[in-house]
Amino acid sequence: MKFGYARVSTSDQSPDMQIDALKQAGCRHIYVEQASGAKSERKELQMMLGNLQPGDVIVIWKLDRLGRTMSHLLKLVNELNELGVGLISLNDPIDTTTPQGKLMFHIFASLAEFERDLIKERTQAGLSAARVRGRMSGRPKGLSKQALQKAAAAEALYSSGEMSVTQITRHLEISRASLYKYLRYRGVEIGKTTATGISNSLKLNVTFWVERNSKHVRGKKHSYENIEMLVLASYEMVRHSQGEYTITVTYRDEQDLEEIIQNIMSEIHEQADWNNCFAEDVCVAAMDGSERMWN
Repeated sequence: MKFGYARVSTSDQSPDMQIDALKQAGCRHIYVEQASGAKSERKELQMMLGNLQPGDVIVIWKLDRLGRTMSHLLKLVNELNELGVGLISLNDPIDTTTPQGKLMFHIFASLAEFERDLIKERTQAGLSAARVRGRMSGRPKGLSKQALQKAAAAEALYSSGEMSVTQITRHLEISRASLYKYLRYRGVEIGKTTATGISNSLKLNVTFWVERNSKHVRGKKHSYENIEMLVLASYEMVRHSQGEYTITVTYRDEQDLEEIIQNIMSEIHEQADWNNCFAEDVCVAAMDGSERMWN
């Protein structure tokens, strides 16, 4: 049986073109998702995967409609192969129900990996050349004029208590980590009393494993380091062991808490993917006795 999967990123985008193409391809059941590519939880996708049987085929409009990243796509396709399920992409030369299609998919994956390696090599070569010429790499100390302006705006918005942390980051077009860095730079006590009340604070236990995309690549160590430094360190991180941490998050309401946790989990996956790896068993658990868990 052919199953169709269509995805759009925002509510103002229409999946009609994808749906029409999937119907023409002979799909009897079509699952339609409205979710961004970076979002790890996709209910329609999980529902479709739960209904698959050996011999079934998934049909998609393009590869980027299915996988968040190349590593996520590779992992998903390997799982489908183990289940005996094929994958056809209507706008890519991919059809894993044929030997040629399987070969083409792995060629694409190898080319993507090769391109990432080239980018890394060029970056390292550029840094080495700069050091020889006496130029030090890295961001200048302190904040730029534009960053100082955003730091002042972040303090004003956060202290007023009229906007959630998520709303502030969207308004200023900065990440949550940058917001907290700006607040600390301005001497703002995060999570303390604001104009409209008290921000909530919650300790979370974060666990995950990082694995390499293949035995021929390296990057597990850098993945853990980047996740700790660029993702978890912004939340008063305590490192228990590699892959197990306690962090403290502050939030205005439950919706804000959910968004913070989803962002953390997505960023863990993205940082692992950047180093030719993937994160497994990412789990966030509340340490308040409520047994709340996100994975």
